[in-house]
Amino acid sequence: MNRIVLMVGAALLVLLVLSSTLFVVDQRQVAVVYALGEIKEVIQKPGLNWKLPPPFQNVVFLDRRIQTLDSNETRPIFTAEKKSLVIDWLVKWRITDPRQFIRNNGSDMRGLETRLSPIVHAAFNEEVTKRTVGEVLSSGRDKVMQDVRARLTDEAKSFGIEILDVRIKRVDFVANITDSIYSRMRSERQQVANQLRSTGAAEGEKIRADADRQREVIVAEAYRDAQKIKGEGDAKATAIFSDAFGRDPQFAKFYRSLEAYRASFKTKSDVMVVDPSSEFFQAMRGASVAPVIPAAPAPRAKK
Repeated sequence: MNRIVLMVGAALLVLLVLSSTLFVVDQRQVAVVYALGEIKEVIQKPGLNWKLPPPFQNVVFLDRRIQTLDSNETRPIFTAEKKSLVIDWLVKWRITDPRQFIRNNGSDMRGLETRLSPIVHAAFNEEVTKRTVGEVLSSGRDKVMQDVRARLTDEAKSFGIEILDVRIKRVDFVANITDSIYSRMRSERQQVANQLRSTGAAEGEKIRADADRQREVIVAEAYRDAQKIKGEGDAKATAIFSDAFGRDPQFAKFYRSLEAYRASFKTKSDVMVVDPSSEFFQAMRGASVAPVIPAAPAPRAKK
């Protein structure tokens, strides 16, 4: 029984030792084999490999994919005209020399990013100080990224990495400068708006004055034409009345009397105190009725 236990234990020990000598290299990784603290071999080809069991040999895996380093600097960078800018950037890099990478940074990739970030910031500082704000924002932006990448290429060799790309994500002014710029922009826009409002008000007054003048002219011309037409109508009516009345003076006189009666007796309550024998009531009395003459008093009889 004891012999079986010992055999099983020995078998497990052998399997454990064998498992510690085998390792798999993924296609996204690079394997670095250490022998007593020194780099013995770098394996970049994916597959199954073997090594001596610890502590004789150990394996460290490095990521061979493209890495991204984002800016975490908030320090301003001064341009050629002494303007403060805050630049957000990113750097694309990957490991090309695992031995050099481990010698300078160890196997922790975050340590490299901590060391590389100030170098990138310094490179941007060197390039931005040569240019104006306008160049950094528009015309010279691509040239800044190219020059920074060229500067980092030599620095990257000592880290065992390759710089693939450098990009500027955002360029902004420092907070206090940004506030003053926005205030100045707001003032300029307000000034332009006030000028436009003043110009619009002046144009509006001009248009209203012109419209009032045109209205007065149109009304005056219309009144003039109306009076002219009315005068012509009255003249024609007078001529027609004169011609008609000239043919029959008696009818004309009778018609005018009726018009006078119509104007005088508009309602039933109208009262006039006039001598019935006056010429005004001649049309009512009729043409054959003689004017009323008061009778003379009769002579008295003699006694």
